[in-house]
Amino acid sequence: MKFPTITKDKPLILASKSPRRRRLLEQLRLPFRIEVSGIQEENHFTSPFELVRALAIDKATHVNKSAGESWILGADTIVEIGGLILGKPEDDAQVRKMLNLLSGKTHRVLTGFSLVAPGGAVAHAEVVCTEVKIKELSPKEIEAYIQTGEPFGKAGSYAIQGIGAFMVEYIYGSYTNVVGLPLCALVKALLSSGALECFPTVSLDT
Repeated sequence: MKFPTITKDKPLILASKSPRRRRLLEQLRLPFRIEVSGIQEENHFTSPFELVRALAIDKATHVNKSAGESWILGADTIVEIGGLILGKPEDDAQVRKMLNLLSGKTHRVLTGFSLVAPGGAVAHAEVVCTEVKIKELSPKEIEAYIQTGEPFGKAGSYAIQGIGAFMVEYIYGSYTNVVGLPLCALVKALLSSGALECFPTVSLDT
């Protein structure tokens, strides 16, 4: 079955309130609008990969009723180290705990994303993994980073696209995946699922 492609009149729906994902989609110059799913992110999965994949699908399917003929993108990102999932810190103490745990070690950033076609069928779902090595952090560096306010609202208590870049020694995999959306994998999925006929295309944003 052939579905309508993404156009200005039928923009992609991003089922996320993340400003980082919004900026990444703007970078691609794809027409899109935001509709937050509002689902409860409960963790009842044994595998981090299963968790982010399921959450990405849930977010996309939750807003399907108001999508019309638009495609929907759901996504979820987590930081995982040694089987422990690090969420967003609620206070200074949690930031210290997370950064001390990541200090001098390699962790994984997993982003699950899904595409729901017009009509509600899940056309694509996958998980992209990037390994990130954090340098040895001194207590002074951690305290100074806390004072910037940047760790809050970030899974794992750091932002690779911000001041937090100072602590990242190297990454293996997609950089934009660490920010919140693996753009290369996303464009491949949009093309293979029929949401786009080609990319890049100037006509989408003009």
